[in-house]
Amino acid sequence: MKIKLTQPTLIFALIGLVSVSVAAPAQPVAALKSAAEITSTPPGTVMTKEYVEMVGRLAYVWGWPLVNGFNRSLGVAKLPGPGRIGGIVPVAPPGSISMLTDYIEPAEKFITCPNQDTVYGSGYQHLNVTPIVVQVPDFGDRFYVYQICDARTDSFATIGKQYGTKPGFYLLVGPNWQGETPAGINAIFRSSTDLICVLPRAFQDDTPEDKSAIQSVLTQIMVYPLSEFDGKMKTMDWKNTPSFPPPAGQGNGETKWVIPEKFFDELPGIMKAIPPLPGEESLYGMIQSVLDAAAKDPKVKEVLVQTAIASEKDLISPLFQFQNNGRPIGNGWNSPSNGARWGTDYLSRAATAKSNMYDNAPEETRYIYTDFDSDGQRLTGSSGYTVTFPAGQLPPVDGFWSLTLYNKEHLFEPNPLHRQSLGTKNKSLKYNSDGSLTLYFQNKSPGADKESNWVPAPKDEFSLYIRAYWPKAEILEDRWTPPPVKRAE
Repeated sequence: MKIKLTQPTLIFALIGLVSVSVAAPAQPVAALKSAAEITSTPPGTVMTKEYVEMVGRLAYVWGWPLVNGFNRSLGVAKLPGPGRIGGIVPVAPPGSISMLTDYIEPAEKFITCPNQDTVYGSGYQHLNVTPIVVQVPDFGDRFYVYQICDARTDSFATIGKQYGTKPGFYLLVGPNWQGETPAGINAIFRSSTDLICVLPRAFQDDTPEDKSAIQSVLTQIMVYPLSEFDGKMKTMDWKNTPSFPPPAGQGNGETKWVIPEKFFDELPGIMKAIPPLPGEESLYGMIQSVLDAAAKDPKVKEVLVQTAIASEKDLISPLFQFQNNGRPIGNGWNSPSNGARWGTDYLSRAATAKSNMYDNAPEETRYIYTDFDSDGQRLTGSSGYTVTFPAGQLPPVDGFWSLTLYNKEHLFEPNPLHRQSLGTKNKSLKYNSDGSLTLYFQNKSPGADKESNWVPAPKDEFSLYIRAYWPKAEILEDRWTPPPVKRAE
């Protein structure tokens, strides 16, 4: 028997089929288990010149601090032991550090913006080669902090007066270390990168008595491989370390650690050595795809080289100026609030690496700086300037504070007083009758009665730089504003 379908019947039948089709369950898409499963640009994909330039510029800002630190470490990797570059800068091969025994000399050019408040030490380490033991002596009431940062210049350890660190031994290990902690180790700090930097700082005032008193503590500041740990405090006479020749071709400014023409030759190896932070996997993939293309195509490689040269000039060089670093906090001063806690703040990380590398974490030190007076005019030795802290309004710290003058290269300017800064360390400062404190920054003496409060300036441009070690909440929360820099009439 044949069944004849009328038009309405046919329509309803079709609707039923559609309904059945819609109601059918969708096939689930397998969920990604990790960021590593997200694919990047396939090999062989055509890349325009403009695209290569865009990725290259991003890679240059992102990678500049990493290349900088890596090249610094290479500069000291083959030294025979702890010593001083040019008899000035403390340097050591991996597995050790080198300490000074007084303030660093003004001729230092290894790194910009050194301080003249603490006795420095330094040393790069490779934790995948060997875990490192850090000795912390009994500093008594003396302020100290060990800056310990990874290859991204992020801090990963907390050793210092503000942390209530106990004297003893602390272990620094790499990301893959699975060893046993020997008895006698107070704590372990794990880095997410193989390459790290250890920079001890111990406060010293400017009196002969304190320069003598600190020496016994300095001999006990040491770093050595875990294999040498025996639970006993080791000592080293840092006064007799050898001198090593300075880098060749050094000019008036800081040693040039990033060479634009070589940048994209060095970056691939550094990216393999420094794993991506969580969330950086796609960034790594994008940059790596362009690096892979450049390795196969000389034209792409040449675009990257020219991009690096242009980026150094257009993107990195302006970050040397303090006005382009951090955020304004009042009266013409700038300050980054996240030093050594950069995370994915690639702008601030690059700005600090260019202008004053290796910041401490904010709770350790807050850095505040300016290039200008209160009228917005560039600071220069052709004028005189004063900074007056009203009574009771010195930088609020539990550690110490200082105000340092740097020349246009962000280095010390040698002067007859051998004085680069003023602050807590100076016991001869003269306060005004109302309890305020006026400091003088100019090329010529402000008068014999004011010279105790004077930092001689160069004849050309300079900058001023406040350090607040162990800052109180008023500084950390930007509730304290530095006084203006007043140009003398």
